[in-house]
Amino acid sequence: MDETSQKIIDATMLLIRDKGYVATTTKDIARLAGVNECTLFRKFQNKKDIVLQGVAQEKWRANVTPDIFQNVQWELESDLEMFMNAYMDKITPDFVNLSIGLRAPQLYDETAPLIMKVPQAFVSSLIEYFKKMEEMGKIGHFDFESLAMTIFSSTFGYTFLSASFNQNLAKTSKEEFIKNSVKMFVQGISGL
Repeated sequence: MDETSQKIIDATMLLIRDKGYVATTTKDIARLAGVNECTLFRKFQNKKDIVLQGVAQEKWRANVTPDIFQNVQWELESDLEMFMNAYMDKITPDFVNLSIGLRAPQLYDETAPLIMKVPQAFVSSLIEYFKKMEEMGKIGHFDFESLAMTIFSSTFGYTFLSASFNQNLAKTSKEEFIKNSVKMFVQGISGL
């Protein structure tokens, strides 16, 4: 990828993060990238083409893969904290806002599978973790998918609301939220 094309992609992704897909114009993109609009159309077919090339780049994806959840100690409390922290370290407010912009109806069919890789990596890794914990006799058997979805939903919810409202909605810090949530999850799991 040449430098000019990368500038156009970067400008596009920043604008979509800040304004959304529909409100982002090719004039805005060209201006922010420091190129004229003709250059933009020489490099890319259209705005959608720029975005799809952008989401294909690691720097514009959260890059949440099962690999980031491998640092387990086989202790429920510390491991659940690790899962939540690993997710929240990758899913920054900027990424949340970008992923919202990438859900425009004009893009959704192409971007949804890429966006869904994030929760899929979290949930599938957590399900596998719970299965191994059960095999080790450290937790009982129950619906691991529902449990993983509950933990993911809590983690995602805090991340999304923090990105949307900063600390105006919840005054709890990320660290405090993770510690308190994990304690509740562990008590619930232990009580089953």
